[in-house]
Amino acid sequence: QVQLVESGGGLVQAGGSLRLACAASGRTFSTYAMGWFRQAPGKEREFVAHISWSGSITYYADFVKGRFTISRDNAKNTVYLQMNSLKPEDTAVYYCARGSGRYSREYDNWGQGTQVTVSS
Repeated sequence: QVQLVESGGGLVQAGGSLRLACAASGRTFSTYAMGWFRQAPGKEREFVAHISWSGSITYYADFVKGRFTISRDNAKNTVYLQMNSLKPEDTAVYYCARGSGRYSREYDNWGQGTQVTVSS
């Protein structure tokens, strides 16, 4: 079973950047695709980005395309989400999970999340 821990969240001003990390324990990390989701207060959990197990395939939600970049370093058992040009609307708890697709039901082994707050 893969254990995931997110880090790197915090408070930034609009237009700033953050780099989130998702560290995985276990030896199966590199064999699975990974994704990032986010959930703001009063809103549903939404898909943010996905990366294949090798890192060769990535895709993004339309509202972050061009601003966020997902990547991974399998040697470090870590997946990243580089977030640039942050907007107040990006404020949410960000989660990583193992799986594929654009729907939360296609993922498992969710992390506990890391809070991202973007001030205006």
